[in-house]
Amino acid sequence: MLTLTSMLTRVERVFGHRLGVIDDEGTFTWAEFMDRVRRAASVLQSMGVKRGDRFGIISGPSFRQQELLHAGYWMGAIPVPVNFRLSPPEVAYIFDDAGCSLVAVEAMFAEFLAAEVLQPWADNVLLLATPADPKDAHPDWPRYEDRLAGADPAPIHDADEDDDALLLYTGGTTGRSKGVRLSHRNIVVNGMQTGMDMRPRADDVYLHIAPMFHAADLFAMTFTLAGSAHAFLPAFSGEAVLEAFQRHKVTTTMMTPTMIIMALQEPSFEKYDLSSLRQLFYGSSPMAAEWIKKTLEAFKGVEVIQGYGLTETSPILTILPMENHAQALETGDLEVLRGCGRPVIAVDMKIRDEDGNEVAPNVPGEITVAAPNVSKGYLNRPEETKAAFRDGWFYTGDLARMDEHGFVYLLDRKKDMVITGGENVYTSEVEAALYKHAKIHECAVVGVPDETYGEALLAAVVPAPGESLGEEELIAHCRALIGGYKIPRRYVFLDELPKSAMNKILKNELRATYGGEAQQDKVSRAKADV
Repeated sequence: MLTLTSMLTRVERVFGHRLGVIDDEGTFTWAEFMDRVRRAASVLQSMGVKRGDRFGIISGPSFRQQELLHAGYWMGAIPVPVNFRLSPPEVAYIFDDAGCSLVAVEAMFAEFLAAEVLQPWADNVLLLATPADPKDAHPDWPRYEDRLAGADPAPIHDADEDDDALLLYTGGTTGRSKGVRLSHRNIVVNGMQTGMDMRPRADDVYLHIAPMFHAADLFAMTFTLAGSAHAFLPAFSGEAVLEAFQRHKVTTTMMTPTMIIMALQEPSFEKYDLSSLRQLFYGSSPMAAEWIKKTLEAFKGVEVIQGYGLTETSPILTILPMENHAQALETGDLEVLRGCGRPVIAVDMKIRDEDGNEVAPNVPGEITVAAPNVSKGYLNRPEETKAAFRDGWFYTGDLARMDEHGFVYLLDRKKDMVITGGENVYTSEVEAALYKHAKIHECAVVGVPDETYGEALLAAVVPAPGESLGEEELIAHCRALIGGYKIPRRYVFLDELPKSAMNKILKNELRATYGGEAQQDKVSRAKADV
């Protein structure tokens, strides 16, 4: 059976004697961890969570959150991990939309529930306190470890493959976020799909860096299936992740491009022993080919692998393996690194035009996929489900081209493509050109309203440390690389770009901040003829 309960049963039976969790608080074998999972399921049941119910989680990456996720799978309840960077009204909307009957909250986020809008859930809270947290904090809330110590193991609920296993909410920084329903089959299958390329081992140590409310954390399923050990990074920084690599002897992990860049720029990078690391998977947002080259050079001997996916696909759709990275580095031809690889096994992918017709190789269009790792749709959103999931295909909203060999090259999100003067401009292409400038640390290009062209290109640029930049310099740089109509005419120079909890650049915030008439005095407009 392709269910998470069947998977967990097998992992305990085959790998029970091996380490399952490595943490500063201690270590657990898989048998010890699964005993805690069964007792965690009993704790949830004692607090009124029943089979088919949904319960919220507000926590940073930790083995306790992992236990609760697995406990939900084990008893047939549906975890709803929530982005702790959202505002209280946004979180309240999610809890209400999901119908959460209980909220488990890490102690460091407990004050969050004091907001008036969250009071309906403040009466049924499970406090995920650590031994270091004050014993007298929130005395009215039951403490997870106390309840766990006295709980009897809960029996397994034999799920069906198509049963909902996890509810992940996408977006939420503007407007209403959508609950993506992921089934047991969706999650297990994607772990198997990615395993074909990752080749996980029982002696691997996987470091959870991505927030566990994000689909990127599901990438860890590949290593759970293989009986690998799991370690957790509570909060990200360049120094913290390098220190965790060394302390836990991490062998493999998943990072976003921004996270990798932050680690590479850590002044103390060279002092860390990274000899245990054998794999580095990156994805969640595009990475400039030049930075990929720097990553390959810095992490010598490490297998560097890229992937692309979405929450709705559990999440991985394509993989670019190390052999392609090595070939690019050896030949100096970085073109393949500008893509995101080929579809993984059992993913049918077609690039379609606006009429839904499949396009020829190398012609831009929307990525559509049909695969067993594709969600059944959105919770309580019948119209949006109908629009995105049509005739057995999921319409991703991502624009790309696929070459004759099946390599996929992302161009933009549909909403991020800019139409200026009647010309389509893919902002990722403009960003790639800007990144070739040695003085640029980070950049993002968005479309903003323009009376003459409909939309104009605005580049938000973070100069490299100690460097200064001007718009004329960047225009001259771009002129040799891309067509004139693709060159940004408006610039803002910032200390940092707005980012999500996954360190993805929030282009919607840039558009909101610099797109309105009242904000135009913040924008430097170049007068050069481009």
